[in-house]
Amino acid sequence: MADLSGFPITKRWPAANPDVIQLYSFPTPNGVKVSIMLEETGLPYEAHPVNITQNESWTTEFLSLNPNGKIPAIIDPNGPGGAPLALFESGAILIYLADKAGKFLSADPARRYQTIQWVMFQMAAIGPMFGQVGFFHKFAGKDFEDKRPRDRYASESKRLLGVLEQRLADRDWIMDDYSIADIATLGWVRNLVGFYGAGELVDYGSLRHVPAWLDRGLARPAVQRGLEIPGRG
Repeated sequence: MADLSGFPITKRWPAANPDVIQLYSFPTPNGVKVSIMLEETGLPYEAHPVNITQNESWTTEFLSLNPNGKIPAIIDPNGPGGAPLALFESGAILIYLADKAGKFLSADPARRYQTIQWVMFQMAAIGPMFGQVGFFHKFAGKDFEDKRPRDRYASESKRLLGVLEQRLADRDWIMDDYSIADIATLGWVRNLVGFYGAGELVDYGSLRHVPAWLDRGLARPAVQRGLEIPGRG
């Protein structure tokens, strides 16, 4: 049995099965990337809800795993060379899990890096911009008299959706095959038009290919399971 006692996070969130991947997460667009990936690959894992609404990601135990205080994070007891490996940042985790499972990231060098570039597009652009739209449209920002910040982020989010729309015009998935690029992006688009309720604000109804892609992704059983993992505790 793997010994994870060297990781302080296991004191607060004990591992019932330390021989499998330990996932510390919450069902947000960033969090579900990893749970969807784990469900898609079939890699054995144990999920621990880190309730960000109660600031659990800022506890000493969680910060010992991710000093940036953000979910998700993992510990793989069987990392490279058989030693435990801790990782944070959802994009890095997706790439690691894809390599570990041999799925959803092409072994062809050119296609591998093309896939990673679309993961970075989500990480650097879609996530931050859609998150700002969520703040200014659904949360505290709605009370701001000055609507310029909201409109700035809405305009940029609309532009980013246009990039995705163009990419999907002649393909079912961001790459030709379903990949970590789709897994990284699905939850954010779903949140934008669902939880954030910003579809009208970003003119989502004018799109054709992005909604069809989102429907295809949400129809996948592993995606449906992953979106609910971990529970909110």
